[in-house]
Amino acid sequence: MTYTLLAEPQEIATGNPLINIAVFVLFIVATMTVVIRATRKTSQKGSDFYTGGASFAGWQNGLAISGDYLSAAAFLGVTGAIAVYGYDGFLYSVGFLIALLVALVLVAEPLRNTGKFTMADVLSFRLKQKPVRMAAALSTLCISLFYLIAQMAGAGGLVALLLGIEGAKAQAGVVAVVGVLMIVYVLVGGMKGTTYVQMIKAVLLVGGSIVISLLTFWTLKGGFNHVLESAQAFRTAYDGADVLGPGLKYGKNDLTKLDFVSLGLALVFGTSGLPHVLMRFYTVPTAKEARRSVTWTIGIVALFFLLTVVMGYGAAALVGPETIKAAPGGVNSAVLLLSSAVGGSFFMSVISAIAFATILAVVAGLAITASASVAHDIYNSIIRNGEATEEEQVRVSRITVVVIGVLAIVLGIGAIGQNIAFLVALAFGIAAAANLPTILYSLYWKKFNTTGALFSIYGGLLTSVVLIIFSPAVSGTPTSFLGEGIDFAWFPLTNPSIIAIPTGFIMGIIGTLIGKPDDLPLKAAEMEVRSLTGVGVEKAVSH
Repeated sequence: MTYTLLAEPQEIATGNPLINIAVFVLFIVATMTVVIRATRKTSQKGSDFYTGGASFAGWQNGLAISGDYLSAAAFLGVTGAIAVYGYDGFLYSVGFLIALLVALVLVAEPLRNTGKFTMADVLSFRLKQKPVRMAAALSTLCISLFYLIAQMAGAGGLVALLLGIEGAKAQAGVVAVVGVLMIVYVLVGGMKGTTYVQMIKAVLLVGGSIVISLLTFWTLKGGFNHVLESAQAFRTAYDGADVLGPGLKYGKNDLTKLDFVSLGLALVFGTSGLPHVLMRFYTVPTAKEARRSVTWTIGIVALFFLLTVVMGYGAAALVGPETIKAAPGGVNSAVLLLSSAVGGSFFMSVISAIAFATILAVVAGLAITASASVAHDIYNSIIRNGEATEEEQVRVSRITVVVIGVLAIVLGIGAIGQNIAFLVALAFGIAAAANLPTILYSLYWKKFNTTGALFSIYGGLLTSVVLIIFSPAVSGTPTSFLGEGIDFAWFPLTNPSIIAIPTGFIMGIIGTLIGKPDDLPLKAAEMEVRSLTGVGVEKAVSH
């Protein structure tokens, strides 16, 4: 096969902007119709708004979890990382998939058996309610905001590419539109409407990825091995880089190798602490359906991440790294440029609309999780001492959604141009350091107490955030959040997990050893029985 050396970034047809906008509007109208229809069966009860009344079947929840998990970071960021960095970018695919397996094995079903609406229900089950709920709520809000920033940045680059927008102000306008749509989706549909959108999105996303992969095989006139060989041949001719072996991004020196390990820890352990993913297990009525949803999720997610390898290396072979990096949206544009190369501009607009629906569904799920944490954990349990009505809680949740939407818009504008898989990895790192140690200790360590929980959550959270702020991810390099003109980075790694995760675990042990026991042996015994067997959970959920 003959490879064309791209001395300059090539032009990729993005089609007529009016047609692209029409496709976008069609997708938005279709998904909004689903949300509105779902609201006809949604009451003002907290159980309906937060968990859809725990009324979804296992296969439905499996699709919805997949839709929640397969964010813009997976579709846009991971494929872009593979296209530009090859093997090193593939770490994201492996990490995200293994992370889901770890979460499902260690914490998913025990959490579902013990909680009701939020992760804090589990953490405070046998500990002092108010301080633990406040800590868990703050952690949830921080993680949700980091995750939202990534999705917003992805939306800005996505629409900028499709409409040929290069100005920062125009992309900022796109981010604002996404934020407003997210607010509307959640306010109108709650968890039930959002779940249906996530189910539809999961089908469209995996289906679109299958079509792109098949068209890539057709265009390159070969199978999977030929795609890899084509990508390597192109890069060999272009700059001599080895995209099939490690080291293109993380193998330059000992520091980048350590960053590689830190990133891997964040990806593998982060999902087990992500509140918006764990919250999905409260939307099924029984433990059996929870396990069934696990089976569906694993199959769908595993298939998708296999397809990211084909799409990433396909983009490396057919588009080229310089074209990808020069496009509006940068690395995040790889899969969209590939879809144009193999299927034309109209196909690209359809795939872009699917990616846009992906972003909307994920940000809606994040907003519901954060709003539930504020209304259920802070307002009801702390401010109102558990006496707030469900209607009051839902009202507070809706106000919180608007506030979170505005914050996400402002921060997302600042993150435009960043690789969204990298940004999501930061959220994963915070979740792994702040939430995972506390969840595991609560479920499996009988002596764990309130002091240990507070030490663990705040220790992991503060360590993560401080190290991120003073790392190259925020300042000091051309790819930093603030650019290289501002430099206050003293922590050398871009991901803090190699320090922050052990800190969270160690702080939990220290806090437990120096703190007083909670003297709630019956609650501890009840939690153990419920987490392992599910006895009593159906009654609690229905109540």
